[in-house]
Amino acid sequence: MNHKKAVILLSGGLDSATVLAIAKEQGYSCYTMSFDYGQRHRAELQAAERVSRQHAVEHKVIGINLDGIGGSALTDSAIAVPEQLGEGIPVTYVPARNTVFLSLALGWAEVLGAQDIFIGVNAVDYSGYPDCRPEFIDAFERMANLATKAGVEGSGFSIRAPLQNLSKAEIVKMGVQLGVDYSSTVSCYQADDDGRACRVCDSCRLRAAGFEAAGVEDPTRYY
Repeated sequence: MNHKKAVILLSGGLDSATVLAIAKEQGYSCYTMSFDYGQRHRAELQAAERVSRQHAVEHKVIGINLDGIGGSALTDSAIAVPEQLGEGIPVTYVPARNTVFLSLALGWAEVLGAQDIFIGVNAVDYSGYPDCRPEFIDAFERMANLATKAGVEGSGFSIRAPLQNLSKAEIVKMGVQLGVDYSSTVSCYQADDDGRACRVCDSCRLRAAGFEAAGVEDPTRYY
């Protein structure tokens, strides 16, 4: 029995599904965590459940009302999801999202006795979110080891972001090699109730470009 545990943040999208496959390939017993945070659709949570059934020991969905503070096109229906990238940080940025998600993953990791937390952030093909940068991941890891009993007593935590410096095409190729079923994933910011993607949002464009550049047939279902 494998006793090396890891908590994997699983959105149900392409990147997080690949990260889960990487963690499993590296010999971890995988505990997946998703968040019902007031996002526009539940299709990604359904996708996360499908993906976790294939690879995870246990899957948790945590409810957080980030729509209560708003400030993002993903949590406030009054803000339209943009179809073209503009200047600066886009309105699809959700304030403090990765900070909150990693904090809760850290809590579960401490309870489980897991020292590793995996997250699918990327600093190459991404939308300019500040909480996807390597500096943020490094800073959170330092904080995790200051703020926890496990960190103070010496076992410590590592925040692992294996996709950090990969292009979307490289991520797709790696996932295909690891047997990821990308048809089970949902990346679209405004997918419909059946998980079909819009084709025009930033996330859809990055995903489609990744499959094209990788020379892999795109299994995404569009409406």
